[in-house]
Amino acid sequence: MAYLDHIRRCNAHSLSKFRPWSIAGRKVGYLRADFIRHLQRFPDIFAIGEDAITLSPALVAPEERTEAIGWIGRKLAADGVLGPAGLEMFPVTPRWGETALAAVDRNWVNHFGLPAYGVHMNGFVRGEDGIQLWVARRSRHKMTYPGQLDNLVAGGQPVDLGLHENMVKEAHEEAAIPTEIAEKVQPVGTISYVMETEAGLKLDTMFNYDLELPPDFQPVNNDGEVEAFMLLPLAEVAAIVRESFEFKFNCNLVVIDFLVRHGFLTPDGESDYAAICTGLQTAFPLD
Repeated sequence: MAYLDHIRRCNAHSLSKFRPWSIAGRKVGYLRADFIRHLQRFPDIFAIGEDAITLSPALVAPEERTEAIGWIGRKLAADGVLGPAGLEMFPVTPRWGETALAAVDRNWVNHFGLPAYGVHMNGFVRGEDGIQLWVARRSRHKMTYPGQLDNLVAGGQPVDLGLHENMVKEAHEEAAIPTEIAEKVQPVGTISYVMETEAGLKLDTMFNYDLELPPDFQPVNNDGEVEAFMLLPLAEVAAIVRESFEFKFNCNLVVIDFLVRHGFLTPDGESDYAAICTGLQTAFPLD
């Protein structure tokens, strides 16, 4: 296998199975046919026509839209169509930086085919033998991707926090990184992909950060989501990504991006270099 296999895996989808839907004239996401059937029960909230699916124009304020979509979500969760609501609300916006048109429970974002945003941190140490990367192993009791490898810190981006603020918060919760160290985290770009899942369509953007850590720092998990942390030579992490699916699917992309930016992968040494660089940035079909 190759690095490019992870990028292809994260971008495997067929839009022919989905229909776009809009809020206030803006295309915000994609709905699968089987989920549209459930939304037809709520004609006062979703207008489902031959050519378009729209949220009711009577819902003008973002708060009204949030409550209406949430009401549908709770009804469908009670019927077993959706999972239960979680603890975080994600913004509904076709483009990051725009005012949110509504907010949707994190657990339902993929069913509604909405863009989702998150933060991922590469924690690393520089030594005489080169860069070492901190890798987390997810708890085997987690509901999602138990026991797989993960980036040192990662989390979804809720509506009520800034990106940097969220990164610092997650650093404390997931790895007990003191605020005075976490505040030094550096934004290094984004990764985006479009992936078809059992739930629906994932339109994900990950805001990536690097944090150089002191050689004597030892991460400790605070929230029970990680069972172990390992400090590995960069070449060993690269081999795990290149040769296996041991990392959680999208975390492979974060590591690959790190390998490119830190010169481990080069255009002379990696035949897929150009495809890797362009493949880490997938445009969302919302414009």
